[in-house]
Amino acid sequence: MAAPLDMEPSALSLELLPTDPLLLILSFLDYRDLMSCCCLSRRLNQLSSHDPLWKRHCKKYWLISEEEKSQRNQTWKAVFISTYCDLGRYIRYYATLKKAWDDLEKYLGQRCPRMIGSLKESVREEDLDAVEAQIGCKLPDDYRCSFRIHNGQKLVVPGLMGSMALSNHYRSEDLLDIDTAAGGFQQRLGLKQCLPLTFCIHTGLSQYMALESVEGRNKYEIFYQCPDQMARNPSAIDMFITGTSYLEWFTSYVNKVVTGGYPIIRDQIFRYVHDKECVATTGDITVSVSTSFLPELSSVHPPHYFFTYRIRIEMSKDALPEKACQLDSRYWRITNAKGDVEEVQGPGVVGEFPIISPGRVYEYASCTTFSTTSGYMEGYYTFHCLYYKDKFFNVTIPRFHMVCPTFKVSTARMETNHNEYAVDEDEDSTDTDEYEDRRRVLDIPAPSGRCPRHT
Repeated sequence: MAAPLDMEPSALSLELLPTDPLLLILSFLDYRDLMSCCCLSRRLNQLSSHDPLWKRHCKKYWLISEEEKSQRNQTWKAVFISTYCDLGRYIRYYATLKKAWDDLEKYLGQRCPRMIGSLKESVREEDLDAVEAQIGCKLPDDYRCSFRIHNGQKLVVPGLMGSMALSNHYRSEDLLDIDTAAGGFQQRLGLKQCLPLTFCIHTGLSQYMALESVEGRNKYEIFYQCPDQMARNPSAIDMFITGTSYLEWFTSYVNKVVTGGYPIIRDQIFRYVHDKECVATTGDITVSVSTSFLPELSSVHPPHYFFTYRIRIEMSKDALPEKACQLDSRYWRITNAKGDVEEVQGPGVVGEFPIISPGRVYEYASCTTFSTTSGYMEGYYTFHCLYYKDKFFNVTIPRFHMVCPTFKVSTARMETNHNEYAVDEDEDSTDTDEYEDRRRVLDIPAPSGRCPRHT
């Protein structure tokens, strides 16, 4: 007997689907939803435990490889759950930070193996809890997560967080381990509730992270301290901002290192920034420039911003031998943010008169200061040919810009009568290529002292 035409079809259920389409649907679920499916029915429980489904989550959130999984001798689901029980609170950050650490170790392992040898093993969760109890503040989860991977480094040279060298000034920043950082936790006015992240054993310089929103700082903001040298209040400390969170601060630094944005010089990371457009070629000679801001030699009050630049002069290897030449002098045109221009001429560079021949590279570092937060330099070198000594020619130095990082003024200054201060902005920029000039610029009694300028 035929069924009535108006009979309603039976309701379609997910559980009635064949296994393959159902597994495909489950593959689009996040780990939370996949775990919830285990509680809905016996069939979904069975299908949600399908190992390839958890393999994707293990690789996505924990970066666990096939080799590591085989060493654990567990299913992918068991690996995910056991890792989640240990590191679950960091699931938002772990993959990003683990990849950054892995990339950094791989890159430096080939170029600076001694630096990699200074890294410390990870800390336990209870160690981080003990530090929070010690300092009376909560640590951000991205910071805690990083230390579950590596507990900073030993206090050695070179430091993992970059170096800078100029004449008799040297800086190399170590990434502090959790106990050393806790020992340097600040409660004094001006740096209240700030935790040091880095430390330089030569200058005493540190980058700090604010653990609370006090004294004008945002919570978890990272900065270099800069004492207000014009204030009567010792708690008046300005800040050069270097990051808005630990995750952003650390991963952006690692990215610059592993992509070659920061050069490796003498087994150290130098924090010079190179603009790819800052290159000029004159004949067979190419000049390129990279720059860096030095917070330890700068101040907001009085306005004094210190920059170093590294110049590379290279002659093409295809140039004829008779193109060999020697640098005689330099000319600089220096312009600050107000448009004020200063012209400087002098013999050689940093007291030297380098000879450039086909395939040879000459590099040197020098520095300059501005009374404004930014400025730029451009100019040329004058060379004479070694084969034709009466032949002189100029080689263009490309324009390169220098900009200090974002800074914040101390709330102690803002709360004080501004009439007490007299800010002198007449001091202009200067080229300090001359060795004696450069020595005087950098020969200062303390890293935080004002850096005098030779005119």
